[in-house]
Amino acid sequence: MEFVTETLGKRIHDPYVEETRCLMIPGPIIVGSGPSGLATAACLKSRDIPSLILERSTCIASLWQHKTYDRLRLHLPKHFCELPLMPFPSSYPTYPTKQQFVQYLESYAEHFDLKPVFNQTVEEAKFDRRCGLWRVRTTGGKKDETMEYVSRWLVVATGENAEEVMPEIDGIPDFGGPILHTSSYKSGEIFSEKKILVVGCGNSGMEVCLDLCNFNALPSLVVRDSVHVLPQEMLGISTFGISTSLLKWFPVQVVDRFLLRMSRLVLGDTDRLGLVRPKLGPLERKIKCGKTPVLDVGTLAKIRSGHIKVYPELKRVMHYSAEFVDGRVDNFDAIILATGYKSNVPMWLKGVNMFSEKDGFPHKPFPNGWKGESGLYAVGFTKLGLLGAAIDAKKIAEDIEVQRHFLPLARPQHC
Repeated sequence: MEFVTETLGKRIHDPYVEETRCLMIPGPIIVGSGPSGLATAACLKSRDIPSLILERSTCIASLWQHKTYDRLRLHLPKHFCELPLMPFPSSYPTYPTKQQFVQYLESYAEHFDLKPVFNQTVEEAKFDRRCGLWRVRTTGGKKDETMEYVSRWLVVATGENAEEVMPEIDGIPDFGGPILHTSSYKSGEIFSEKKILVVGCGNSGMEVCLDLCNFNALPSLVVRDSVHVLPQEMLGISTFGISTSLLKWFPVQVVDRFLLRMSRLVLGDTDRLGLVRPKLGPLERKIKCGKTPVLDVGTLAKIRSGHIKVYPELKRVMHYSAEFVDGRVDNFDAIILATGYKSNVPMWLKGVNMFSEKDGFPHKPFPNGWKGESGLYAVGFTKLGLLGAAIDAKKIAEDIEVQRHFLPLARPQHC
């Protein structure tokens, strides 16, 4: 077998793959250059372990840069969202803006000299048991060529929000007006004086409704399921910070009771607004079902004042109108789908049982879902946001460092 040294590793002439350039990577391959992928690469670099980051887009953190609305801020205080080894600038506010967070990530990548290979869409990744290595096949680049990257380690960092969830709604083709996912929504400026139906009552749906109000639009919110809405802060302290502190001393059910009582004092009875609370408390529901409570940033006040209407589950869509399960019908100029995102791991990671085919998450929940078999890792699937990604990134780097010392990279025999 002939090896030719290149910048990223070694090029391999592979008789099994026709017209495919093949690079042997001395360190881990990381799929995804969002915060999770960057954090893992930085932790590895701090231990003198090189890595290769593959990114399908043209920039780091493409979700944050291209698929988020303009008014977005971090919903948690910045010290809960910083990546390993580099805090946010002290000049940043408690809740950094989207633009500030992107600047932080770009500075992070520059500080650790992280240089992802962009325009590389992973078509397939699988473990080759003949040589004990991972093969990652991609397409893209200037010539739209096929590449194969080979490594002992593979880190899945595509995260929980890789693809938009587009629900099936009866009558959607008959609507006639604009229908867009929140990934395409930037601001309410173009919807001024228009009646907008927002489908989905998570953090994005709530905040998009508020943004629409600020641009004099007339939003209505579809609340299909029960939902916990908590104040972003209680007594000047972040609700998340209070929760994490109390959980060190009290059972989750006790903390939930405290949060619900405080929320009722601060926000009032949300059931009366059409936002019925689930039977499980907010933290217990997050742990058991992965459902994140909504942190109110001003939307409830607009619902109380009548600027935002609340409707139950959508039954069907008609020509510039919609019917709901309670029989009400209303007219709308546009529909915004705040229906979230999903993992896309099952689409390209083959032959492993670490991830669920149903939802694309590791079968093992946090804190045990970060490590699979044969050098496979997952980062950014904890359902704990940036904090969970930072925790897993550190574990992965530590584990690979141990393996590197005891299992030096072998020259492949059949690749």
